[in-house]
Amino acid sequence: MTLKIRRLIVAGFVLCTLTWTAQAQDDAPASGRSHTAGETAREPAKLPSDQTTHHVLELPGRTLKFAATAGAIRLTNDENVAQADVAFIAYQLEGTDRRTRPVTFVFNGGPGMASGWLQVGAVGPWRIPFGEAIPSASPEPLPNADTWLDFTDLVFIDPPGTGYSRIVAKGEAVRRRLWSVTGDIDALAEAVRRWLDGNGRIVSPKYILGESYGGFRGPRLVRALQSDQGVGVSGIVLVSPLLDAHVQSGYNDPLQWVDALPAEAAAARALKGPVTRADLADVEQYAATEYLTDLMRGVRDTAAVARMTEHVAALTGIDRAIVGRGGGRLDGDVFLHELERAKGRVSSIYDPTVSRGDPFPRRPLSQFPDPVLEGLKAPVISAMVAIYTDKLNWRPDEVYQLENDDAFKQWNWGHGMGRPESLSYLQTALALDPRLHVLIACGLFDMVTPYFTTVRELNQLPDAASAERVRLAVYPGGHMFYSEDASRGAFRDAAGALFRTP
Repeated sequence: MTLKIRRLIVAGFVLCTLTWTAQAQDDAPASGRSHTAGETAREPAKLPSDQTTHHVLELPGRTLKFAATAGAIRLTNDENVAQADVAFIAYQLEGTDRRTRPVTFVFNGGPGMASGWLQVGAVGPWRIPFGEAIPSASPEPLPNADTWLDFTDLVFIDPPGTGYSRIVAKGEAVRRRLWSVTGDIDALAEAVRRWLDGNGRIVSPKYILGESYGGFRGPRLVRALQSDQGVGVSGIVLVSPLLDAHVQSGYNDPLQWVDALPAEAAAARALKGPVTRADLADVEQYAATEYLTDLMRGVRDTAAVARMTEHVAALTGIDRAIVGRGGGRLDGDVFLHELERAKGRVSSIYDPTVSRGDPFPRRPLSQFPDPVLEGLKAPVISAMVAIYTDKLNWRPDEVYQLENDDAFKQWNWGHGMGRPESLSYLQTALALDPRLHVLIACGLFDMVTPYFTTVRELNQLPDAASAERVRLAVYPGGHMFYSEDASRGAFRDAAGALFRTP
């Protein structure tokens, strides 16, 4: 897989090239630029005071009246010295009983991504179409008929260094702490508890919604809220989650090809017509049995390589000679270049059914701007700025950062030989609280966090993670499967059912 593709994966929502540090998080050396946002010699401009506006949203069959508050929560250290300003947008339906009205805290991934993706792509009161992933697409926020405001209030939180959130303390130590696995969770858990306290919502039912690395955050955040902040959580919704970072770092792990094959086959079949997970039963069966067995035999077993080559080529439509050169293993960058090479197009790792003209068609493999990530970035940023300025009347003198590349490059993933994961946190949270319910939603064509990885991981959880308490839903679409109207609607219905669970 090329470096550019790996960078796109990580910068988009998850880590694909994982570097393990050998030092404790607070002692990790600084890298990249000597100053990051909020740490330059110039004092950062003060964020505006919290601003609340009132809105009426006309939707098919219903009218929603809600208050929207844009503002920031200042985090301080034990000496009451400012560390970071965490920006948020809170939407609260009017005329409800706040003691019983659910409130959901929403996070995207990266690390280094703001929550704008889920806000204007899926669950917020306004959205923009994600179906046309091109930079010049209209960024005008329009009423979202699939908003979750019908059944939960929504608080979109941007981690420090993303959106309008920033690190205000000088020096490297604070940045190193906030841009780390544990420091990030500690800061976000405090921000959630502070928002609940400040808005009189501490007794409300509370939920977490996280996408991609936000899905990695979700279970850890629940445990931090339970143990450190005294806040119980009623439910978790994870979208295209990264639950175990090991799957992103194994250079020669046979499971990476097992996990990818169903998504590759799904994308290839989708180019010919509609596909559901049920249509992939044959691929899943082969991937988890004969394919895995032959992968374990190794590249020197010519009979095994021949069998894999034949099957993988048949399932994906990729030329047999190309699959054979990989020893029956179809790497992601090869698949993305070959899926529509005959048409001179290259596909997105977020959704291989979305492709654009290959800027370097004569090269077998090349670096290229991802058709989905790069295509949507400009409309999402413009839509978020329009919401802040035109609808919420909150105008920071700052640049809105949908993606912070410094945070991604400098993220501290831990120390020693451990590989960070969130499955054990999910397992513990479920065992500790029998009333906790979870919805995990994945995209059928997603090659960033393939749905079959999640299937395999959930199969290893103990009885506490039963199907009655942890529901897995797989929808046609990619990493942001909610770009598909039908998938977004079905996802909303599934989430609504979770919120109605006693």
